[in-house]
Amino acid sequence: MMSRRTFLGSTALAGLLAAAGLARGGKADAADGTFEIVKSDAEWKAALTPEQYHVLRKHGTERPHSSPLDREKRAGTFHCAGCDLPLFSSETKYDSGTGWPSFWAPLDNAIGTSEDRSFFMVRTEVHCRRCGGHLGHVFEDGPKPTGLRYCMNGVAMIFRPSGAA
Repeated sequence: MMSRRTFLGSTALAGLLAAAGLARGGKADAADGTFEIVKSDAEWKAALTPEQYHVLRKHGTERPHSSPLDREKRAGTFHCAGCDLPLFSSETKYDSGTGWPSFWAPLDNAIGTSEDRSFFMVRTEVHCRRCGGHLGHVFEDGPKPTGLRYCMNGVAMIFRPSGAA
């Protein structure tokens, strides 16, 4: 049986490792990949808002229910905020109740995935296949026809309504 002191010490250590980024063990960082669009860290910082940079380049996560894109209902396309690549159609968007924009399928040739072992769990990370920007994660608890839930950070995307120039 684990003592309260051991449990609290282990929990504190896990929190420190996660905060330091050391809990990403085994995670294939998108920055390690080969992408069509490559910029220096300084160039990404200059091109993105601080929130976009935190999510797209540092694998951050926005607060749930903070993105207007979670409530976006118009017809259109969701693009990468880093490189403007079309990622998701509004036709595959649904309300997952999680507080993040969710889709049951990406557009063809839009995303890449990698294993994410951060925070002592295994998840499938979703990134833009053109610039490598972190978008969110995909889970196997979505609706038909795919059964997948692409849970995306709204700040990592830009919405372009249908018919807009």
